[in-house]
Amino acid sequence: MAKQEAQWMPLPKAPESCPPGLEYLLQIDQLLVHQKVELLELLTGWEQANKYVVKNTLGQQVYFAAEVSECCERQCCGSNRSFRMSILDNAGKEVMALNRPLRCGTQCCCENWRPWMEVQAPPGNTIGFVKSEGCACVSPTFTICDADQQPVLRIHAPCCGVGCCTCSPAYPVRSLDGHDVGVIQKQWSGLTKEFFTDADNFGISFPMDLDIKVKASMLGALFLIDFLFFENNSDNGN
Repeated sequence: MAKQEAQWMPLPKAPESCPPGLEYLLQIDQLLVHQKVELLELLTGWEQANKYVVKNTLGQQVYFAAEVSECCERQCCGSNRSFRMSILDNAGKEVMALNRPLRCGTQCCCENWRPWMEVQAPPGNTIGFVKSEGCACVSPTFTICDADQQPVLRIHAPCCGVGCCTCSPAYPVRSLDGHDVGVIQKQWSGLTKEFFTDADNFGISFPMDLDIKVKASMLGALFLIDFLFFENNSDNGN
């Protein structure tokens, strides 16, 4: 049976001020992120670099995301490893880069070792940061910052980070004054996928008129949350 070709979202027109590659986000208020199952990892448990497909609600592919990391770190450091998440458009051009240094998990109370991520669009041009805030032993909090590291939004994780009583934990995204702006939600992937792989599905929603740089940073936050809470099924990575 022939493999079905991916249907890509058409490139919309964008103002000159829009970073190249982010114009796709202008007409989007929701994204679906599907992690691809790696057969070698499923059969051997040998951790592979993650790959994701990012789609809109019509099922059209918006981006392809590929982790770039060291093999030794993937096996020895698990979800705490450093990586670069390369975000590609439908032409295979890298339009975003998400850089995460080697850090402890969310339960680390040492400020210098808390998880964080730099968001670049295009690569080399920093547009935002995602930072884990406080000593998050019970309910972790993340702050989305602009390029000057000024807080813009906050993400509140459920109890224990993964949600103790639900298969689809939600991470509300709120303004600095506490108003709901959007949500990042882990979606149940099915019994086999959940228990025998660390491949995950996520949904993310935000206002249509939200600044596209902040939308891109929220997408970065989704990947950081996936690594911190769902990357290692055996020990939860922390």
